Amino acid sequence: MKIIIDENIAFAKEAFSLFGNVVCLSGRDITKEVLKDADVLIVRSVTQVNEELLNNTSVKFVGTATIGTDHIDLNYLKSRNIAFADAKGCNAYAVAEYFLTALLKVCSDYKITLQDKSIGITGVGNVGSKVVKFSELIGLKVLKNDPPLQRENPNEKFYSLDEVLQCDIITLHVPLTFEGEDKTYHLLNEQNLERLKNDVILINTSRGAVIDNQALRKFINQKKLKVVLDVWENEPDPDLSLLERVKIATPHIAGYSLEGKVNGTVMIFNALNNFLGTDYKFDFSLPEVRNNLLSYTKYEFDEEEFNSLLSRIYDIESDTLQMKKMLYFDKEDRIKYFDNLRKYYPLRREFNNYLIQTDSEMMKEIFKGLRFKVM
Repeated sequence: MKIIIDENIAFAKEAFSLFGNVVCLSGRDITKEVLKDADVLIVRSVTQVNEELLNNTSVKFVGTATIGTDHIDLNYLKSRNIAFADAKGCNAYAVAEYFLTALLKVCSDYKITLQDKSIGITGVGNVGSKVVKFSELIGLKVLKNDPPLQRENPNEKFYSLDEVLQCDIITLHVPLTFEGEDKTYHLLNEQNLERLKNDVILINTSRGAVIDNQALRKFINQKKLKVVLDVWENEPDPDLSLLERVKIATPHIAGYSLEGKVNGTVMIFNALNNFLGTDYKFDFSLPEVRNNLLSYTKYEFDEEEFNSLLSRIYDIESDTLQMKKMLYFDKEDRIKYFDNLRKYYPLRREFNNYLIQTDSEMMKEIFKGLRFKVM
């Protein structure tokens, strides 16, 4: 069996070689020619999997180690009877932790207090539901917006998009869809961005095209928006004038914790086992985190102290400085640089690997809710 797999997938060679011959390639180098005699294709989000890629190949199983599927033509796979598996939920905690780290960085830098602030969370699935919990733990008033979920749970309280866009903080956790009543392409556009309050904190970790990037560029300065973007239209070549204006900029890595990556591999590994009727086992044990003891000295929630603690786990400012170097490259080098930022992304571990020392009973409960170990 021949397996073509994106080289950025954690433990790709070690895990999937149990099934057959593994060829690891850059996601952008996976072509029809490469797939001619392949049986299995496992990708991440940069590879567009459609008829153009798969027609006249022998691929029988496609897996994506991602939570989104906008790069996969699911109808085509179904029409060709090609099995499919995704990794929904694999990096949900990683993205929620990115959200919290970014939010506290913005608050600390601009001396913003979260007391009495509201947050609008659009998309309350695997990631968004964790963002809801984290937001409630730090005392935010949460307004949830999720029309498909609202239809399934008519007794639960949800808000319209217009209502959540009047919040002090707005964060997006939706899939990218281009049609239907729940279409999310340019969900935030010139018409509704214009209605945002001044000084709103806007965070997007879903897909770049959920926000009209040209319209966002127009309103950032006009409304003094504090913007955090992990995803961009036209990746890997984002709008440079937008990149220049945002507060925090990262190269589509919100979910790139080691745990999130490995979870994605495990899910596709198990799905391939199911498809083939095999029972292969692979040890995905992760290294322990050293120097994992952190202290929190305040007795109440404090934005600057909290930011200081989180930045010791994940230095999001460093990611932003690296990303903004793209401003000085020509187009060809920018594209390579963006891909390399993702390919060689430094090791990042999730909150549950860290032990917090605090004398505050209130803060102990908050840290436990965020999955930290507490002493």
